[in-house]
Amino acid sequence: MARRSTRKPSARSPRRRAAAAGSSASAPAADRDKIVTAFLTLLAEKPIEQIGFSEIAEASGVSLAELRNEFPSALAILAAHIKSVDRAVLSEDFADVEEEPVRERLFDVLMRRLEILNPHREAVRSLVRSARRNPPLALALNSLAVRSQQWMLTAADISAAGPRGMIRAQGLAVLFAGVLRTFVDDDDPGRAKTMAALDRALARGQRWSGFVDDLCAIPARVCGSRARRRRRRDADEETIAA
Repeated sequence: MARRSTRKPSARSPRRRAAAAGSSASAPAADRDKIVTAFLTLLAEKPIEQIGFSEIAEASGVSLAELRNEFPSALAILAAHIKSVDRAVLSEDFADVEEEPVRERLFDVLMRRLEILNPHREAVRSLVRSARRNPPLALALNSLAVRSQQWMLTAADISAAGPRGMIRAQGLAVLFAGVLRTFVDDDDPGRAKTMAALDRALARGQRWSGFVDDLCAIPARVCGSRARRRRRRDADEETIAA
């Protein structure tokens, strides 16, 4: 037989109950933020492969149970950080560059992303090093980067939809990864080397994007050519039959 609780109903007012509910609802978000911050601090000190769950829990001041409840893996914590960077970029107002060429709009969006990443430059450096010697990790990071760059393309008012958009996002993820290698070693407060690297990368990307657009247009042209041949053949058959 089930045991009944002997606790008496709370006599708190509705306002106090609402305040308590709000406090408990915000607790998980606070835990997530602490975990992400602790993870980035550890990542700046050692490779991601050497960071254990116990270290993350201890550094963030949460229990292992709470850590497991929030994140299933270290990559999931990293994904949460990347998502927060995405949100920070997307919350920016890029109205002043709406009339600029595509390349300039994307340059502004990605430079803003780098500014947001700057406080975590050592953590980024650590990831760049690990990805070079760990192909499975590089593939996992690429998956996260492609998803993120789809949002960056959208922020720059560039279509990221469909197969063409996915190819653009993949190309941009590769280009941005190359820029990050310059970014982590650029100690100039003006980020001159990083801006130059990004500008060169986007110039290459613009040429690649034009090639992709031409390539994606081939199936449509082929299908149109086949349809025209089919219509001519049908017309010829009708003429012969008449």
